[in-house]
Order: sequence, then C-alpha cells, then structure tokens
Amino acid sequence: GVAPRTFRYGDKVELKVNKLTSVHTQLPYDYYTVKFCEPHGGVQQASENLGEFLTGDRIDSSPYQLFMRDDSYCNVLCQTHYSKDEVETFKKSINEGYHHNWIIDNLPAASILDSEQYITTTYAGGFPVGFMEGSKTFMFNHVNIIVEYHPLEDGSRVVGFYVEPFSVKHKFVNGQTWDGADIRTAPPLTSCDKSGPMVYEGIMEKQEVKNGQVLFTYDVMWRASKVKWASRWDIYLSMDNAVPDKVHWFSIINSMLIVLFLSVMIIMIMIRNLRRDITRYNRVLTEEEKNEEREESGWKLVHGDVFRAPTPAPMMFAVFIGTGLQLLCMAVITIGFAAVGFLSPANRGSLVIAVLVLYVMMGAVAGYSSARLYKTFKGKEWQKCTMYTAFLFPGICFLVFVGFNIILSFYHSTAAIPMLSLVALVALWFGISVPLIFLGAFFGYKQEPMKYPTKQLNVIPKHIPEQPWYLGTTFTVLVGGILPFGACFVEFFFILSSMWMNQYYYVFGFTALVFVILIVTCAEITVVLCYFQLCSEDYHWWWRSFLTSGSTAMYVFIYSMIYFWRLEPVLWVTYLLYFGYMFMLSISIFLVTGTVGFLSCLWFTKKIYGSIKVD
Repeated sequence: GVAPRTFRYGDKVELKVNKLTSVHTQLPYDYYTVKFCEPHGGVQQASENLGEFLTGDRIDSSPYQLFMRDDSYCNVLCQTHYSKDEVETFKKSINEGYHHNWIIDNLPAASILDSEQYITTTYAGGFPVGFMEGSKTFMFNHVNIIVEYHPLEDGSRVVGFYVEPFSVKHKFVNGQTWDGADIRTAPPLTSCDKSGPMVYEGIMEKQEVKNGQVLFTYDVMWRASKVKWASRWDIYLSMDNAVPDKVHWFSIINSMLIVLFLSVMIIMIMIRNLRRDITRYNRVLTEEEKNEEREESGWKLVHGDVFRAPTPAPMMFAVFIGTGLQLLCMAVITIGFAAVGFLSPANRGSLVIAVLVLYVMMGAVAGYSSARLYKTFKGKEWQKCTMYTAFLFPGICFLVFVGFNIILSFYHSTAAIPMLSLVALVALWFGISVPLIFLGAFFGYKQEPMKYPTKQLNVIPKHIPEQPWYLGTTFTVLVGGILPFGACFVEFFFILSSMWMNQYYYVFGFTALVFVILIVTCAEITVVLCYFQLCSEDYHWWWRSFLTSGSTAMYVFIYSMIYFWRLEPVLWVTYLLYFGYMFMLSISIFLVTGTVGFLSCLWFTKKIYGSIKVD
C-alpha cells in the first residue's frame, strides 16, 4: 500500500519476495522456481493490479521473521537438500546474473555487496543469487537484513531497507547433525555468532553450490533514521545521486542550443524570404511589366495544386495522422501526470496502467481526426478508414505482444501474463477504444471538411520540374530526423536504462522539457524543408512532411541497437524481446513525430498561401 503503516514495538513486519530478474536474459521468473526456503503452510501470493502483471511482478510471502525494533542474529531459516538437477538450476541462475528482489512495507531492498577491496551499495535491481570465482559457483545463503525506521509517538515507520548477502559454509558445534524438521531444535553454529551480525572478515569458508545439505541463516538489525516516511523513496530515485542532475541539465542545454539554432534559421529564412516573396507576389504590376509577361517562379506557382490530396494512399495518410494524434495526446497527458508526481515508482504498475487507459480513452481523438482529414481528401470509404484506425496499429501491437507471450510461456517466465489479464486487455481495446474511435469518426465525418486558402484550379496536376539531389525525398527524410534525435538522445539513454536495466526513472520534469523540445524541433525542421520544397515547385508535401520528422524514429532504433550490447545478452529470446519491443516503440515515435511534422506544415502552408492574392 501507499498509505503509511505504523508498527508498534515487537509487531511482525512482513518481508515479501518479488520475481527473480536478470538484465542479461530479460526473462523474469517466479521467486520459488529456484529452490529457496519456503514459508510454513505454503507460499501466499499478494494481490496485484494489471500493471504489475504486465511488468512481470509476482509478489509472494517468505519465511523470514522480522519484529519491529527487535534485533536478532544467526537465525536459522531452513536446511535444504539440493539434488543434481536443482544444483544445475541454481548454477544457471547465477551464471545468467539473476537477482533477488525483496520488499518490506512496499519498499524494495537496496543491496550492500562486500568484497576484499570495497563495499558497494546499489538501490535498484536487487541483490545477486550468488557469484562465481574462477570455475566455482557460490551461493548467498546468509543475509544481514538492515531495516531503517523513523520513530513516532505511537510507533515506528519503515523508511529504509538494505540486504547484505554473504556466502558461508555453516558448521554445527562439535560436528553435530540436524534433520531440518523443526527450527527450534537446531544445534548452535560455530560459523555465526548469536551476539552480533555477520561480518565479511569472519567467514572461514564459502558455501559452494553442490549436491547435499545447505543451511540458510539471517540476521535482523533495526536502525533509527531521521528520514521521514514521505521522503523514503528519494534515495532510491536519485540512486544516492549516482546520476547528478547536471547530466540532465547538460542534455536540456544541448537540446536548447539545437532549438535556438533552428529558430534563428527559421526566422532568417522565413521572415526575410517570405516577406520578400509575399510583397513581390502581391505587388500590382506596371503596364511595362505586364507587356513583358514576366515569368513568375517560386512557391506561388503551385497555389492551384498545393492542397491536392496526398498521393499515394490518402486513406492510409489519414489513419497514420489519427493514430499519431492518439499517441501524442496519450504521451502529453502521461508525462504531465508523471511530472506532477502522480505516477511514482512506489505505486507499482501505475505508469503502465496510465499509458494503457489514456491510450484507450484517446481513441475518440484518433477517430475524429482521421475521419475529418479523410473527408477533406474527398474520400468515400469512411467506414474502411475508421476500421483501419481502430485495428491497424493496436492490432500489430497486440499480435506482437501475444506472440511474445506464447514464447515467454514456454520459458515459464512471469513476464508471460495470465489469461485473465489478456482478456482485460482485449476488453479495454474492444469495449472502450474501438467504440470511442467509431464515435469520434461519426462526429468527424459530420463536420465540414477543412477550408483551404486557395482553390484547386488545375484539373490536370501541374508538372513538377526536376529537383536537385539535396531536395529529393531520400535526402530530406534522412536529414529531417537527425536534429530532433540529437535534441533528446541523452534523456533517451536514461529511459532505456529504466526499461532494460531495472533502474528507476523519476525525472519526469526533465522528460516533459525534452518532449517539448523534441516537438518544437520536429515542427521547425519540417517547416524549413517544406519551404525549400515548395520554392522548387514540388507540391507533394503531405507525405514528405510526415516522413521528414518521422525519420527521428529510425535514429532512435539505430541508437537502441548500439545500446543493446550494454545488456550482455545470453539467450536468443533476449534479442527477440528487445528488438521486438524497441521496434514497436520506434513505430510509435514515428507516428507521433510524423504527425507533429505534418500539422506544422499544414499550418505553415495555410498561412503563406492565405497571405497572397491569387488571380
């Protein structure tokens, strides 16, 4: 829960265990798929929301006994016998870099790892199952559980949680043996001390992963803390200031410089050239000039063709713009909510739920905009257009997701969502999104088509002169995405780390700033290139404006390919999951940035053609 819980002295504090995770495989597993000590009376699952299921969280009970402000040392947890197969499973989980993720009072465990040289504390990604030294594999079978509490008048609140794992080959006093049936009958140990916590220097021999009996133990320590309950997440989110804010500010300043450069360019080109063009086009010709029948050139010449419907595939164009607007509205509202602080990582799964619900609710925007645009293109098959809007992009996403879900089920990973959650997703899509898209389309199609400042005079499209290479579609599309990508790639690195490296992402204020900069950059670069295109009398600007800023997504995908090697992948399925999901993300970015480019060009062309007199 997110409401504060106050514990009195001696109250039981529950320690829960979440999925086992590995950065190298990207396949989370249920905690008890590897043989660990189970609680008496069986494992109890915590109730979870749709967002938690989609992120692969599975929260279970554990056998650890913690009582508020009651320190205890060298507690026996259980004795487990490992068979040959279980040893192999354990070794595999250590080789693949799996980590424990524990939770106390909704706070994840930070890990403290000791080695001979130094001690490292990490706040995200849990602590490892074990470690390797040369050809030998060792398991962590003893943990120091350190819980920080903030004392109040009526009790205490948990404000910090650390786990310090150790590998210890336990020995009983006088070489006694124990059947492991009842913890209360366990003989005393020589390998740990009842009077104080385990220390790295005190370990005689480490516990290797091999056939036979292994004893699990733990220490519990409580420390008073000045940290208030409300700020207990701060250290997790800042990773104890592992990434200074300076890095994000550097990213923002870098982006601002790109925007400034583009804005100056736009002002110089547009204000100087456009003012000159408009004055020239609107000037009343003298008799001499009329007699000379001076040939006009430039963007005025295509006024009769500039608002022709896009070719090819005007319907697809309308569908792309509708879906792009749906994703854009979803992104704006989600980032807005997150920046204000509604979607904290303390609410597990809240970000995923927000994205899903907002995407579904914005279906009306998609339906309305695609239908109205399609009507402006004088399209007749509006039902077909609406069907594409409702099923094309979500359908592709859903098929990819279900395909991955089947593969993940074969691996028995918790990332494979249960059937009920899948039904909930389909219900959201068919029960809310599709009806809203049809409703939006109904109103969109009833509206008047968009008004243009010039009439389409020519029945036969005007001939387009041969274009120089630097104004060709390929070149302008490739150039168009570089600056928007350059404006946001530093922040994109942190977003990828939170998606794939189990890091927390919390600087949504910076995200909001970078998102605004991305949109402004897309709009500006597209308008500049659109102006050059119209000046060379090429009036096919619809698709070109969409693709020019949409190509940002191509650079995002290339960057994600480079980033991939940071994961040090070990399974083919990791490649499939990573590139599958990054491809879907890139398509979403393509639709959003493309839509921004088109809308800015539409505004620009209406503006300039509305300011000239046409004979």
